[in-house]
Amino acid sequence: MTQVLGKVVTFDEFVAKYPDNRGQRYELYDGVIIEMPPPTGDHEEVIGFLATKITLEYSRLNLPYFIPKTVFVKPVENESAYSPDVLILNQPNLVNEPLWKKASTVTQAASIPLVIEVVSTNWRDDYLKKYADYEEMGIPEYWIVDYGALGGREFIGKPKQPTILVCCLEEGEYRVSKFRGNDRIQSPTFAELDLTAEQIFSAGTVR
Repeated sequence: MTQVLGKVVTFDEFVAKYPDNRGQRYELYDGVIIEMPPPTGDHEEVIGFLATKITLEYSRLNLPYFIPKTVFVKPVENESAYSPDVLILNQPNLVNEPLWKKASTVTQAASIPLVIEVVSTNWRDDYLKKYADYEEMGIPEYWIVDYGALGGREFIGKPKQPTILVCCLEEGEYRVSKFRGNDRIQSPTFAELDLTAEQIFSAGTVR
């Protein structure tokens, strides 16, 4: 479970405190500092698998992208800051980011071709709050990877089953496609990516 810490703070106050986190991961939700739940091994394997596959793909295409270790995504309209599980950055646009040099933070959709959240116990944040904020920011593509089938039935079906939601921005709103089992992921950013939902899910299981 996520844990709410202390009083309401500004983004600048949050960033100033963050270096003293002693390895713990935090995010800022409308001025409230949230301590994120410790990741499980399965969760980290899925993240590592996705980061590797996507890195290989943008390298093959010779795109100016990279995946950072720790970067905040900040919606301009509110005092929030998210640290996505996998964040692909468009390096040439970082010169236009006002918070990049001093706070390792991006605010512009032009800097973010794709953002991925791997669902854990705080699944409502990925399906609701982050979905709304990423859409509002105009981020062109957002994946919700629910390998543990933790999300609500309205999102992943009844009975619940592992699902990947690929949210693609069209006329300012996300169009959502769902992938399960041997479905090949359809990604506008990486149209030739040869990856099935099951391959991603199996990265987080004992082999």
